[in-house]
Amino acid sequence: MTDEPPLVLVVEDESDLANLYAAWLDGEYRVRTAYGGHEALSELDDAVDVVLLDRRMPGLSGDEVLDAVRERGIDCRVAMVTAVEPDFDIVEMGFDDYLVKPVTRESLLGVVSNLLMRSEYDDGVRELFALASKKAVLEAEKDDSTLAETAEYQQLDAELSDVRENLDEQLQDGDHDSFVGMYRDIDRDDSFGFGEFDE
Repeated sequence: MTDEPPLVLVVEDESDLANLYAAWLDGEYRVRTAYGGHEALSELDDAVDVVLLDRRMPGLSGDEVLDAVRERGIDCRVAMVTAVEPDFDIVEMGFDDYLVKPVTRESLLGVVSNLLMRSEYDDGVRELFALASKKAVLEAEKDDSTLAETAEYQQLDAELSDVRENLDEQLQDGDHDSFVGMYRDIDRDDSFGFGEFDE
C-alpha cells in the first residue's frame, strides 16, 4: 500500500482544457496529462487509478482508448468527459461514469472522488455502479417515451435489476456490514437515479 495520492490520467486533445482539468486536480491527486489517444496509451499503466477520457479525438478516439484500457486488463476506473451527448450506444461501453461538457471543477472532483470510492469494492458492486451511472445519464438525456421504446434501455434496466438482486442475495448470505456500507455509499453518490436499497 502506498501513501502517495491516487493517480489520475487526463486524456483531452484540447490542451488548454486538459491543462485546466489537471490544475483542478493538482494538489489532491497526482496527475498525468495526455493530449490525444495515442499519447494516452503510452501513459497508461497499472499505476493509474482513474482516467478522465474525452470521446471525440483525432487519430485514436476515446472509445478506442477505452477498449484498449479494458483489453489490457488495467484495474482503473474510467469516466468519459465529453461534449458527445450520450446515446444508447453507451450501454455496451465499458466506462464507469459519463460527464457531458462543459464540466465544473466541483463536478470533476466529485466524479474522481466517487470513482476512487467505487474502486474499494468488488467487481459485482463496481458493475452495479457502472450500470446505474449509465441509467442515470440516459434518464437525464432522454424522455420517458423514448426510454420505454428502446431495447437497449430495457436491457440496461434488466441487467441493473439482476445485479441488484444478486447483491441483495449476497447481503442476506454474507458480510452484512460491508454491504450496508456499500449501499450508504451508493445513496451518497448523486449520479444515481434509483431509490434506496433495502438493508
